[in-house]
Amino acid sequence: MAREQALLSTEIVNRGVEPSGPDAGSPTFSVRVRRRLPDFLQSVNLKYVRLGYHYLISHGVYLATIPVIVLVCGAEVGSLSRDELWRKVWGEATYDLATVLAFLAVLAFTISVYIMSRPRPVYLIDFACYKPADELKVSKAEFIDLARKSGKFDQDSLAFQSRLLAKSGIGDESYMPRCVFEPGTNCATMKEGRAEASAAMFAALDELFDKCRVRPKDVGVLVVNCSLFNPTPSLSAMIVNHYKMRGNILSYNLGGMGCSAGVIAVDLARDMLQASGAGLAVVVSTEAVSFTWYAGKRRSMLIPNAFFRAGCAAVLLSNRRRDFHRAKYQLEHIVRTHKGADDRSFRSVYQEEDEQRIKGLSISRDLVEVGGHALKTNITTLGPLVLPFSEQLLFFAGVLFRHLFPSKTSTPPPPSANGDASAAAPYIPDFKRAFEHFCMHAASCDVLEHLQSNLGLRDGDLEASRAALHRFGNTSSSSIWYELAYLEAKGRVRRGDRVWQLAFGSGFKCNSAVWRAVRRVRRPARSPWLDCVDQYPAHMNA
Repeated sequence: MAREQALLSTEIVNRGVEPSGPDAGSPTFSVRVRRRLPDFLQSVNLKYVRLGYHYLISHGVYLATIPVIVLVCGAEVGSLSRDELWRKVWGEATYDLATVLAFLAVLAFTISVYIMSRPRPVYLIDFACYKPADELKVSKAEFIDLARKSGKFDQDSLAFQSRLLAKSGIGDESYMPRCVFEPGTNCATMKEGRAEASAAMFAALDELFDKCRVRPKDVGVLVVNCSLFNPTPSLSAMIVNHYKMRGNILSYNLGGMGCSAGVIAVDLARDMLQASGAGLAVVVSTEAVSFTWYAGKRRSMLIPNAFFRAGCAAVLLSNRRRDFHRAKYQLEHIVRTHKGADDRSFRSVYQEEDEQRIKGLSISRDLVEVGGHALKTNITTLGPLVLPFSEQLLFFAGVLFRHLFPSKTSTPPPPSANGDASAAAPYIPDFKRAFEHFCMHAASCDVLEHLQSNLGLRDGDLEASRAALHRFGNTSSSSIWYELAYLEAKGRVRRGDRVWQLAFGSGFKCNSAVWRAVRRVRRPARSPWLDCVDQYPAHMNA
């Protein structure tokens, strides 16, 4: 019971003055109880720590043995003088042509097998983010006004969406397709969906191909992800048809995978590049806002209306070694977590019809809690792969102590006189020592605040996420790319910097991608941020 209460928070809401009845003229209040994001660093499942260390040891065994071999050979050679070494190599040894040729052949064969067996590095050459036309801008006040004029909502639904917008963290310049506000029409039509998707995808791809000086026919792998809009032919087929791509292209269309699908698409593109040797891959991440729009009364289905906005990102990947010199980043790790086996997680984001058979996306009250558990699993697996050894040692020692002596940590003693937490509390790793930049999925202001608190991050670490949420809203799977574009527009990415992209979405899934900058990324000439980047971060606090 105490554990359940720890996940709850209360909020007193002023509901105004009672208009009539015996209490007319007196102020009225209500108490709202909601779930908080679990403190997932306070409860870590040891099996996920072991999984992360398994990945680390599996890839690091060769690096561990090479220094030993070098040390042994160095000690043996170092014990000989120069004359003795020369005599052993040339004086006492006898060579013939056959022996030398055989040795060189074995050496060449071994080196060739080693090089061919190693997976090629995957580079991010460049990416582009879609910036809609100015006539699609909608302020928070205009949003409510247009929603009222559409005649699709009653006063309670409008008031609920207005309260959501007020605390959403979204500014007054995000973008919405105007078809959702048309009175008495169904905006979720195939015609409107295709028009919205094609405008976003083709604009992002045109910019990408122009920036990278790549012909569409040079692309060997194409992966498109859009959660709710999945026409036939697919979105990937629309792109192939529009750009007249080659006939043997490997194209994939991912649907229904939520806001974390952008990382999944990158993972699939990486695997296909490694398996096929195609050379170049394009990943397109977008969402059709008109298909997330809900015109009913159920509050759990009105939430997406207030947060989701138009957006799209196109990314060019390569596994050709010659592209290293023009690439921006190299992909280092992808860690994916899926909690779909749990019923609450599976139904936390669920597309369905309400009582009036109006289709919409339902957001469960359990979303924040199940999202916290997915995040806990993901970062526990990722930690051993990216944290420095000192942080890993402290973190693993704390987890092991709590696992072996649970009775000593189940009831923490009161704080000490200086206000510090109990010595039995788990050690929270300092992820700022693993990454220079953080691109957390800009779902909402409340979620970002809880992430910052639980991960021990500074305000500046989540500046890109909050700026993307304020300027563009929740653009679903493409939001992590708008955040990276913000960092580039600020000129903050330098050679060797590590970027952590973290996204989560329906299913319930939480996915991480880790990139390392292979060169200093200068301020781009084309970016959705160029006309407003100097106004941030001050603008989002105005």
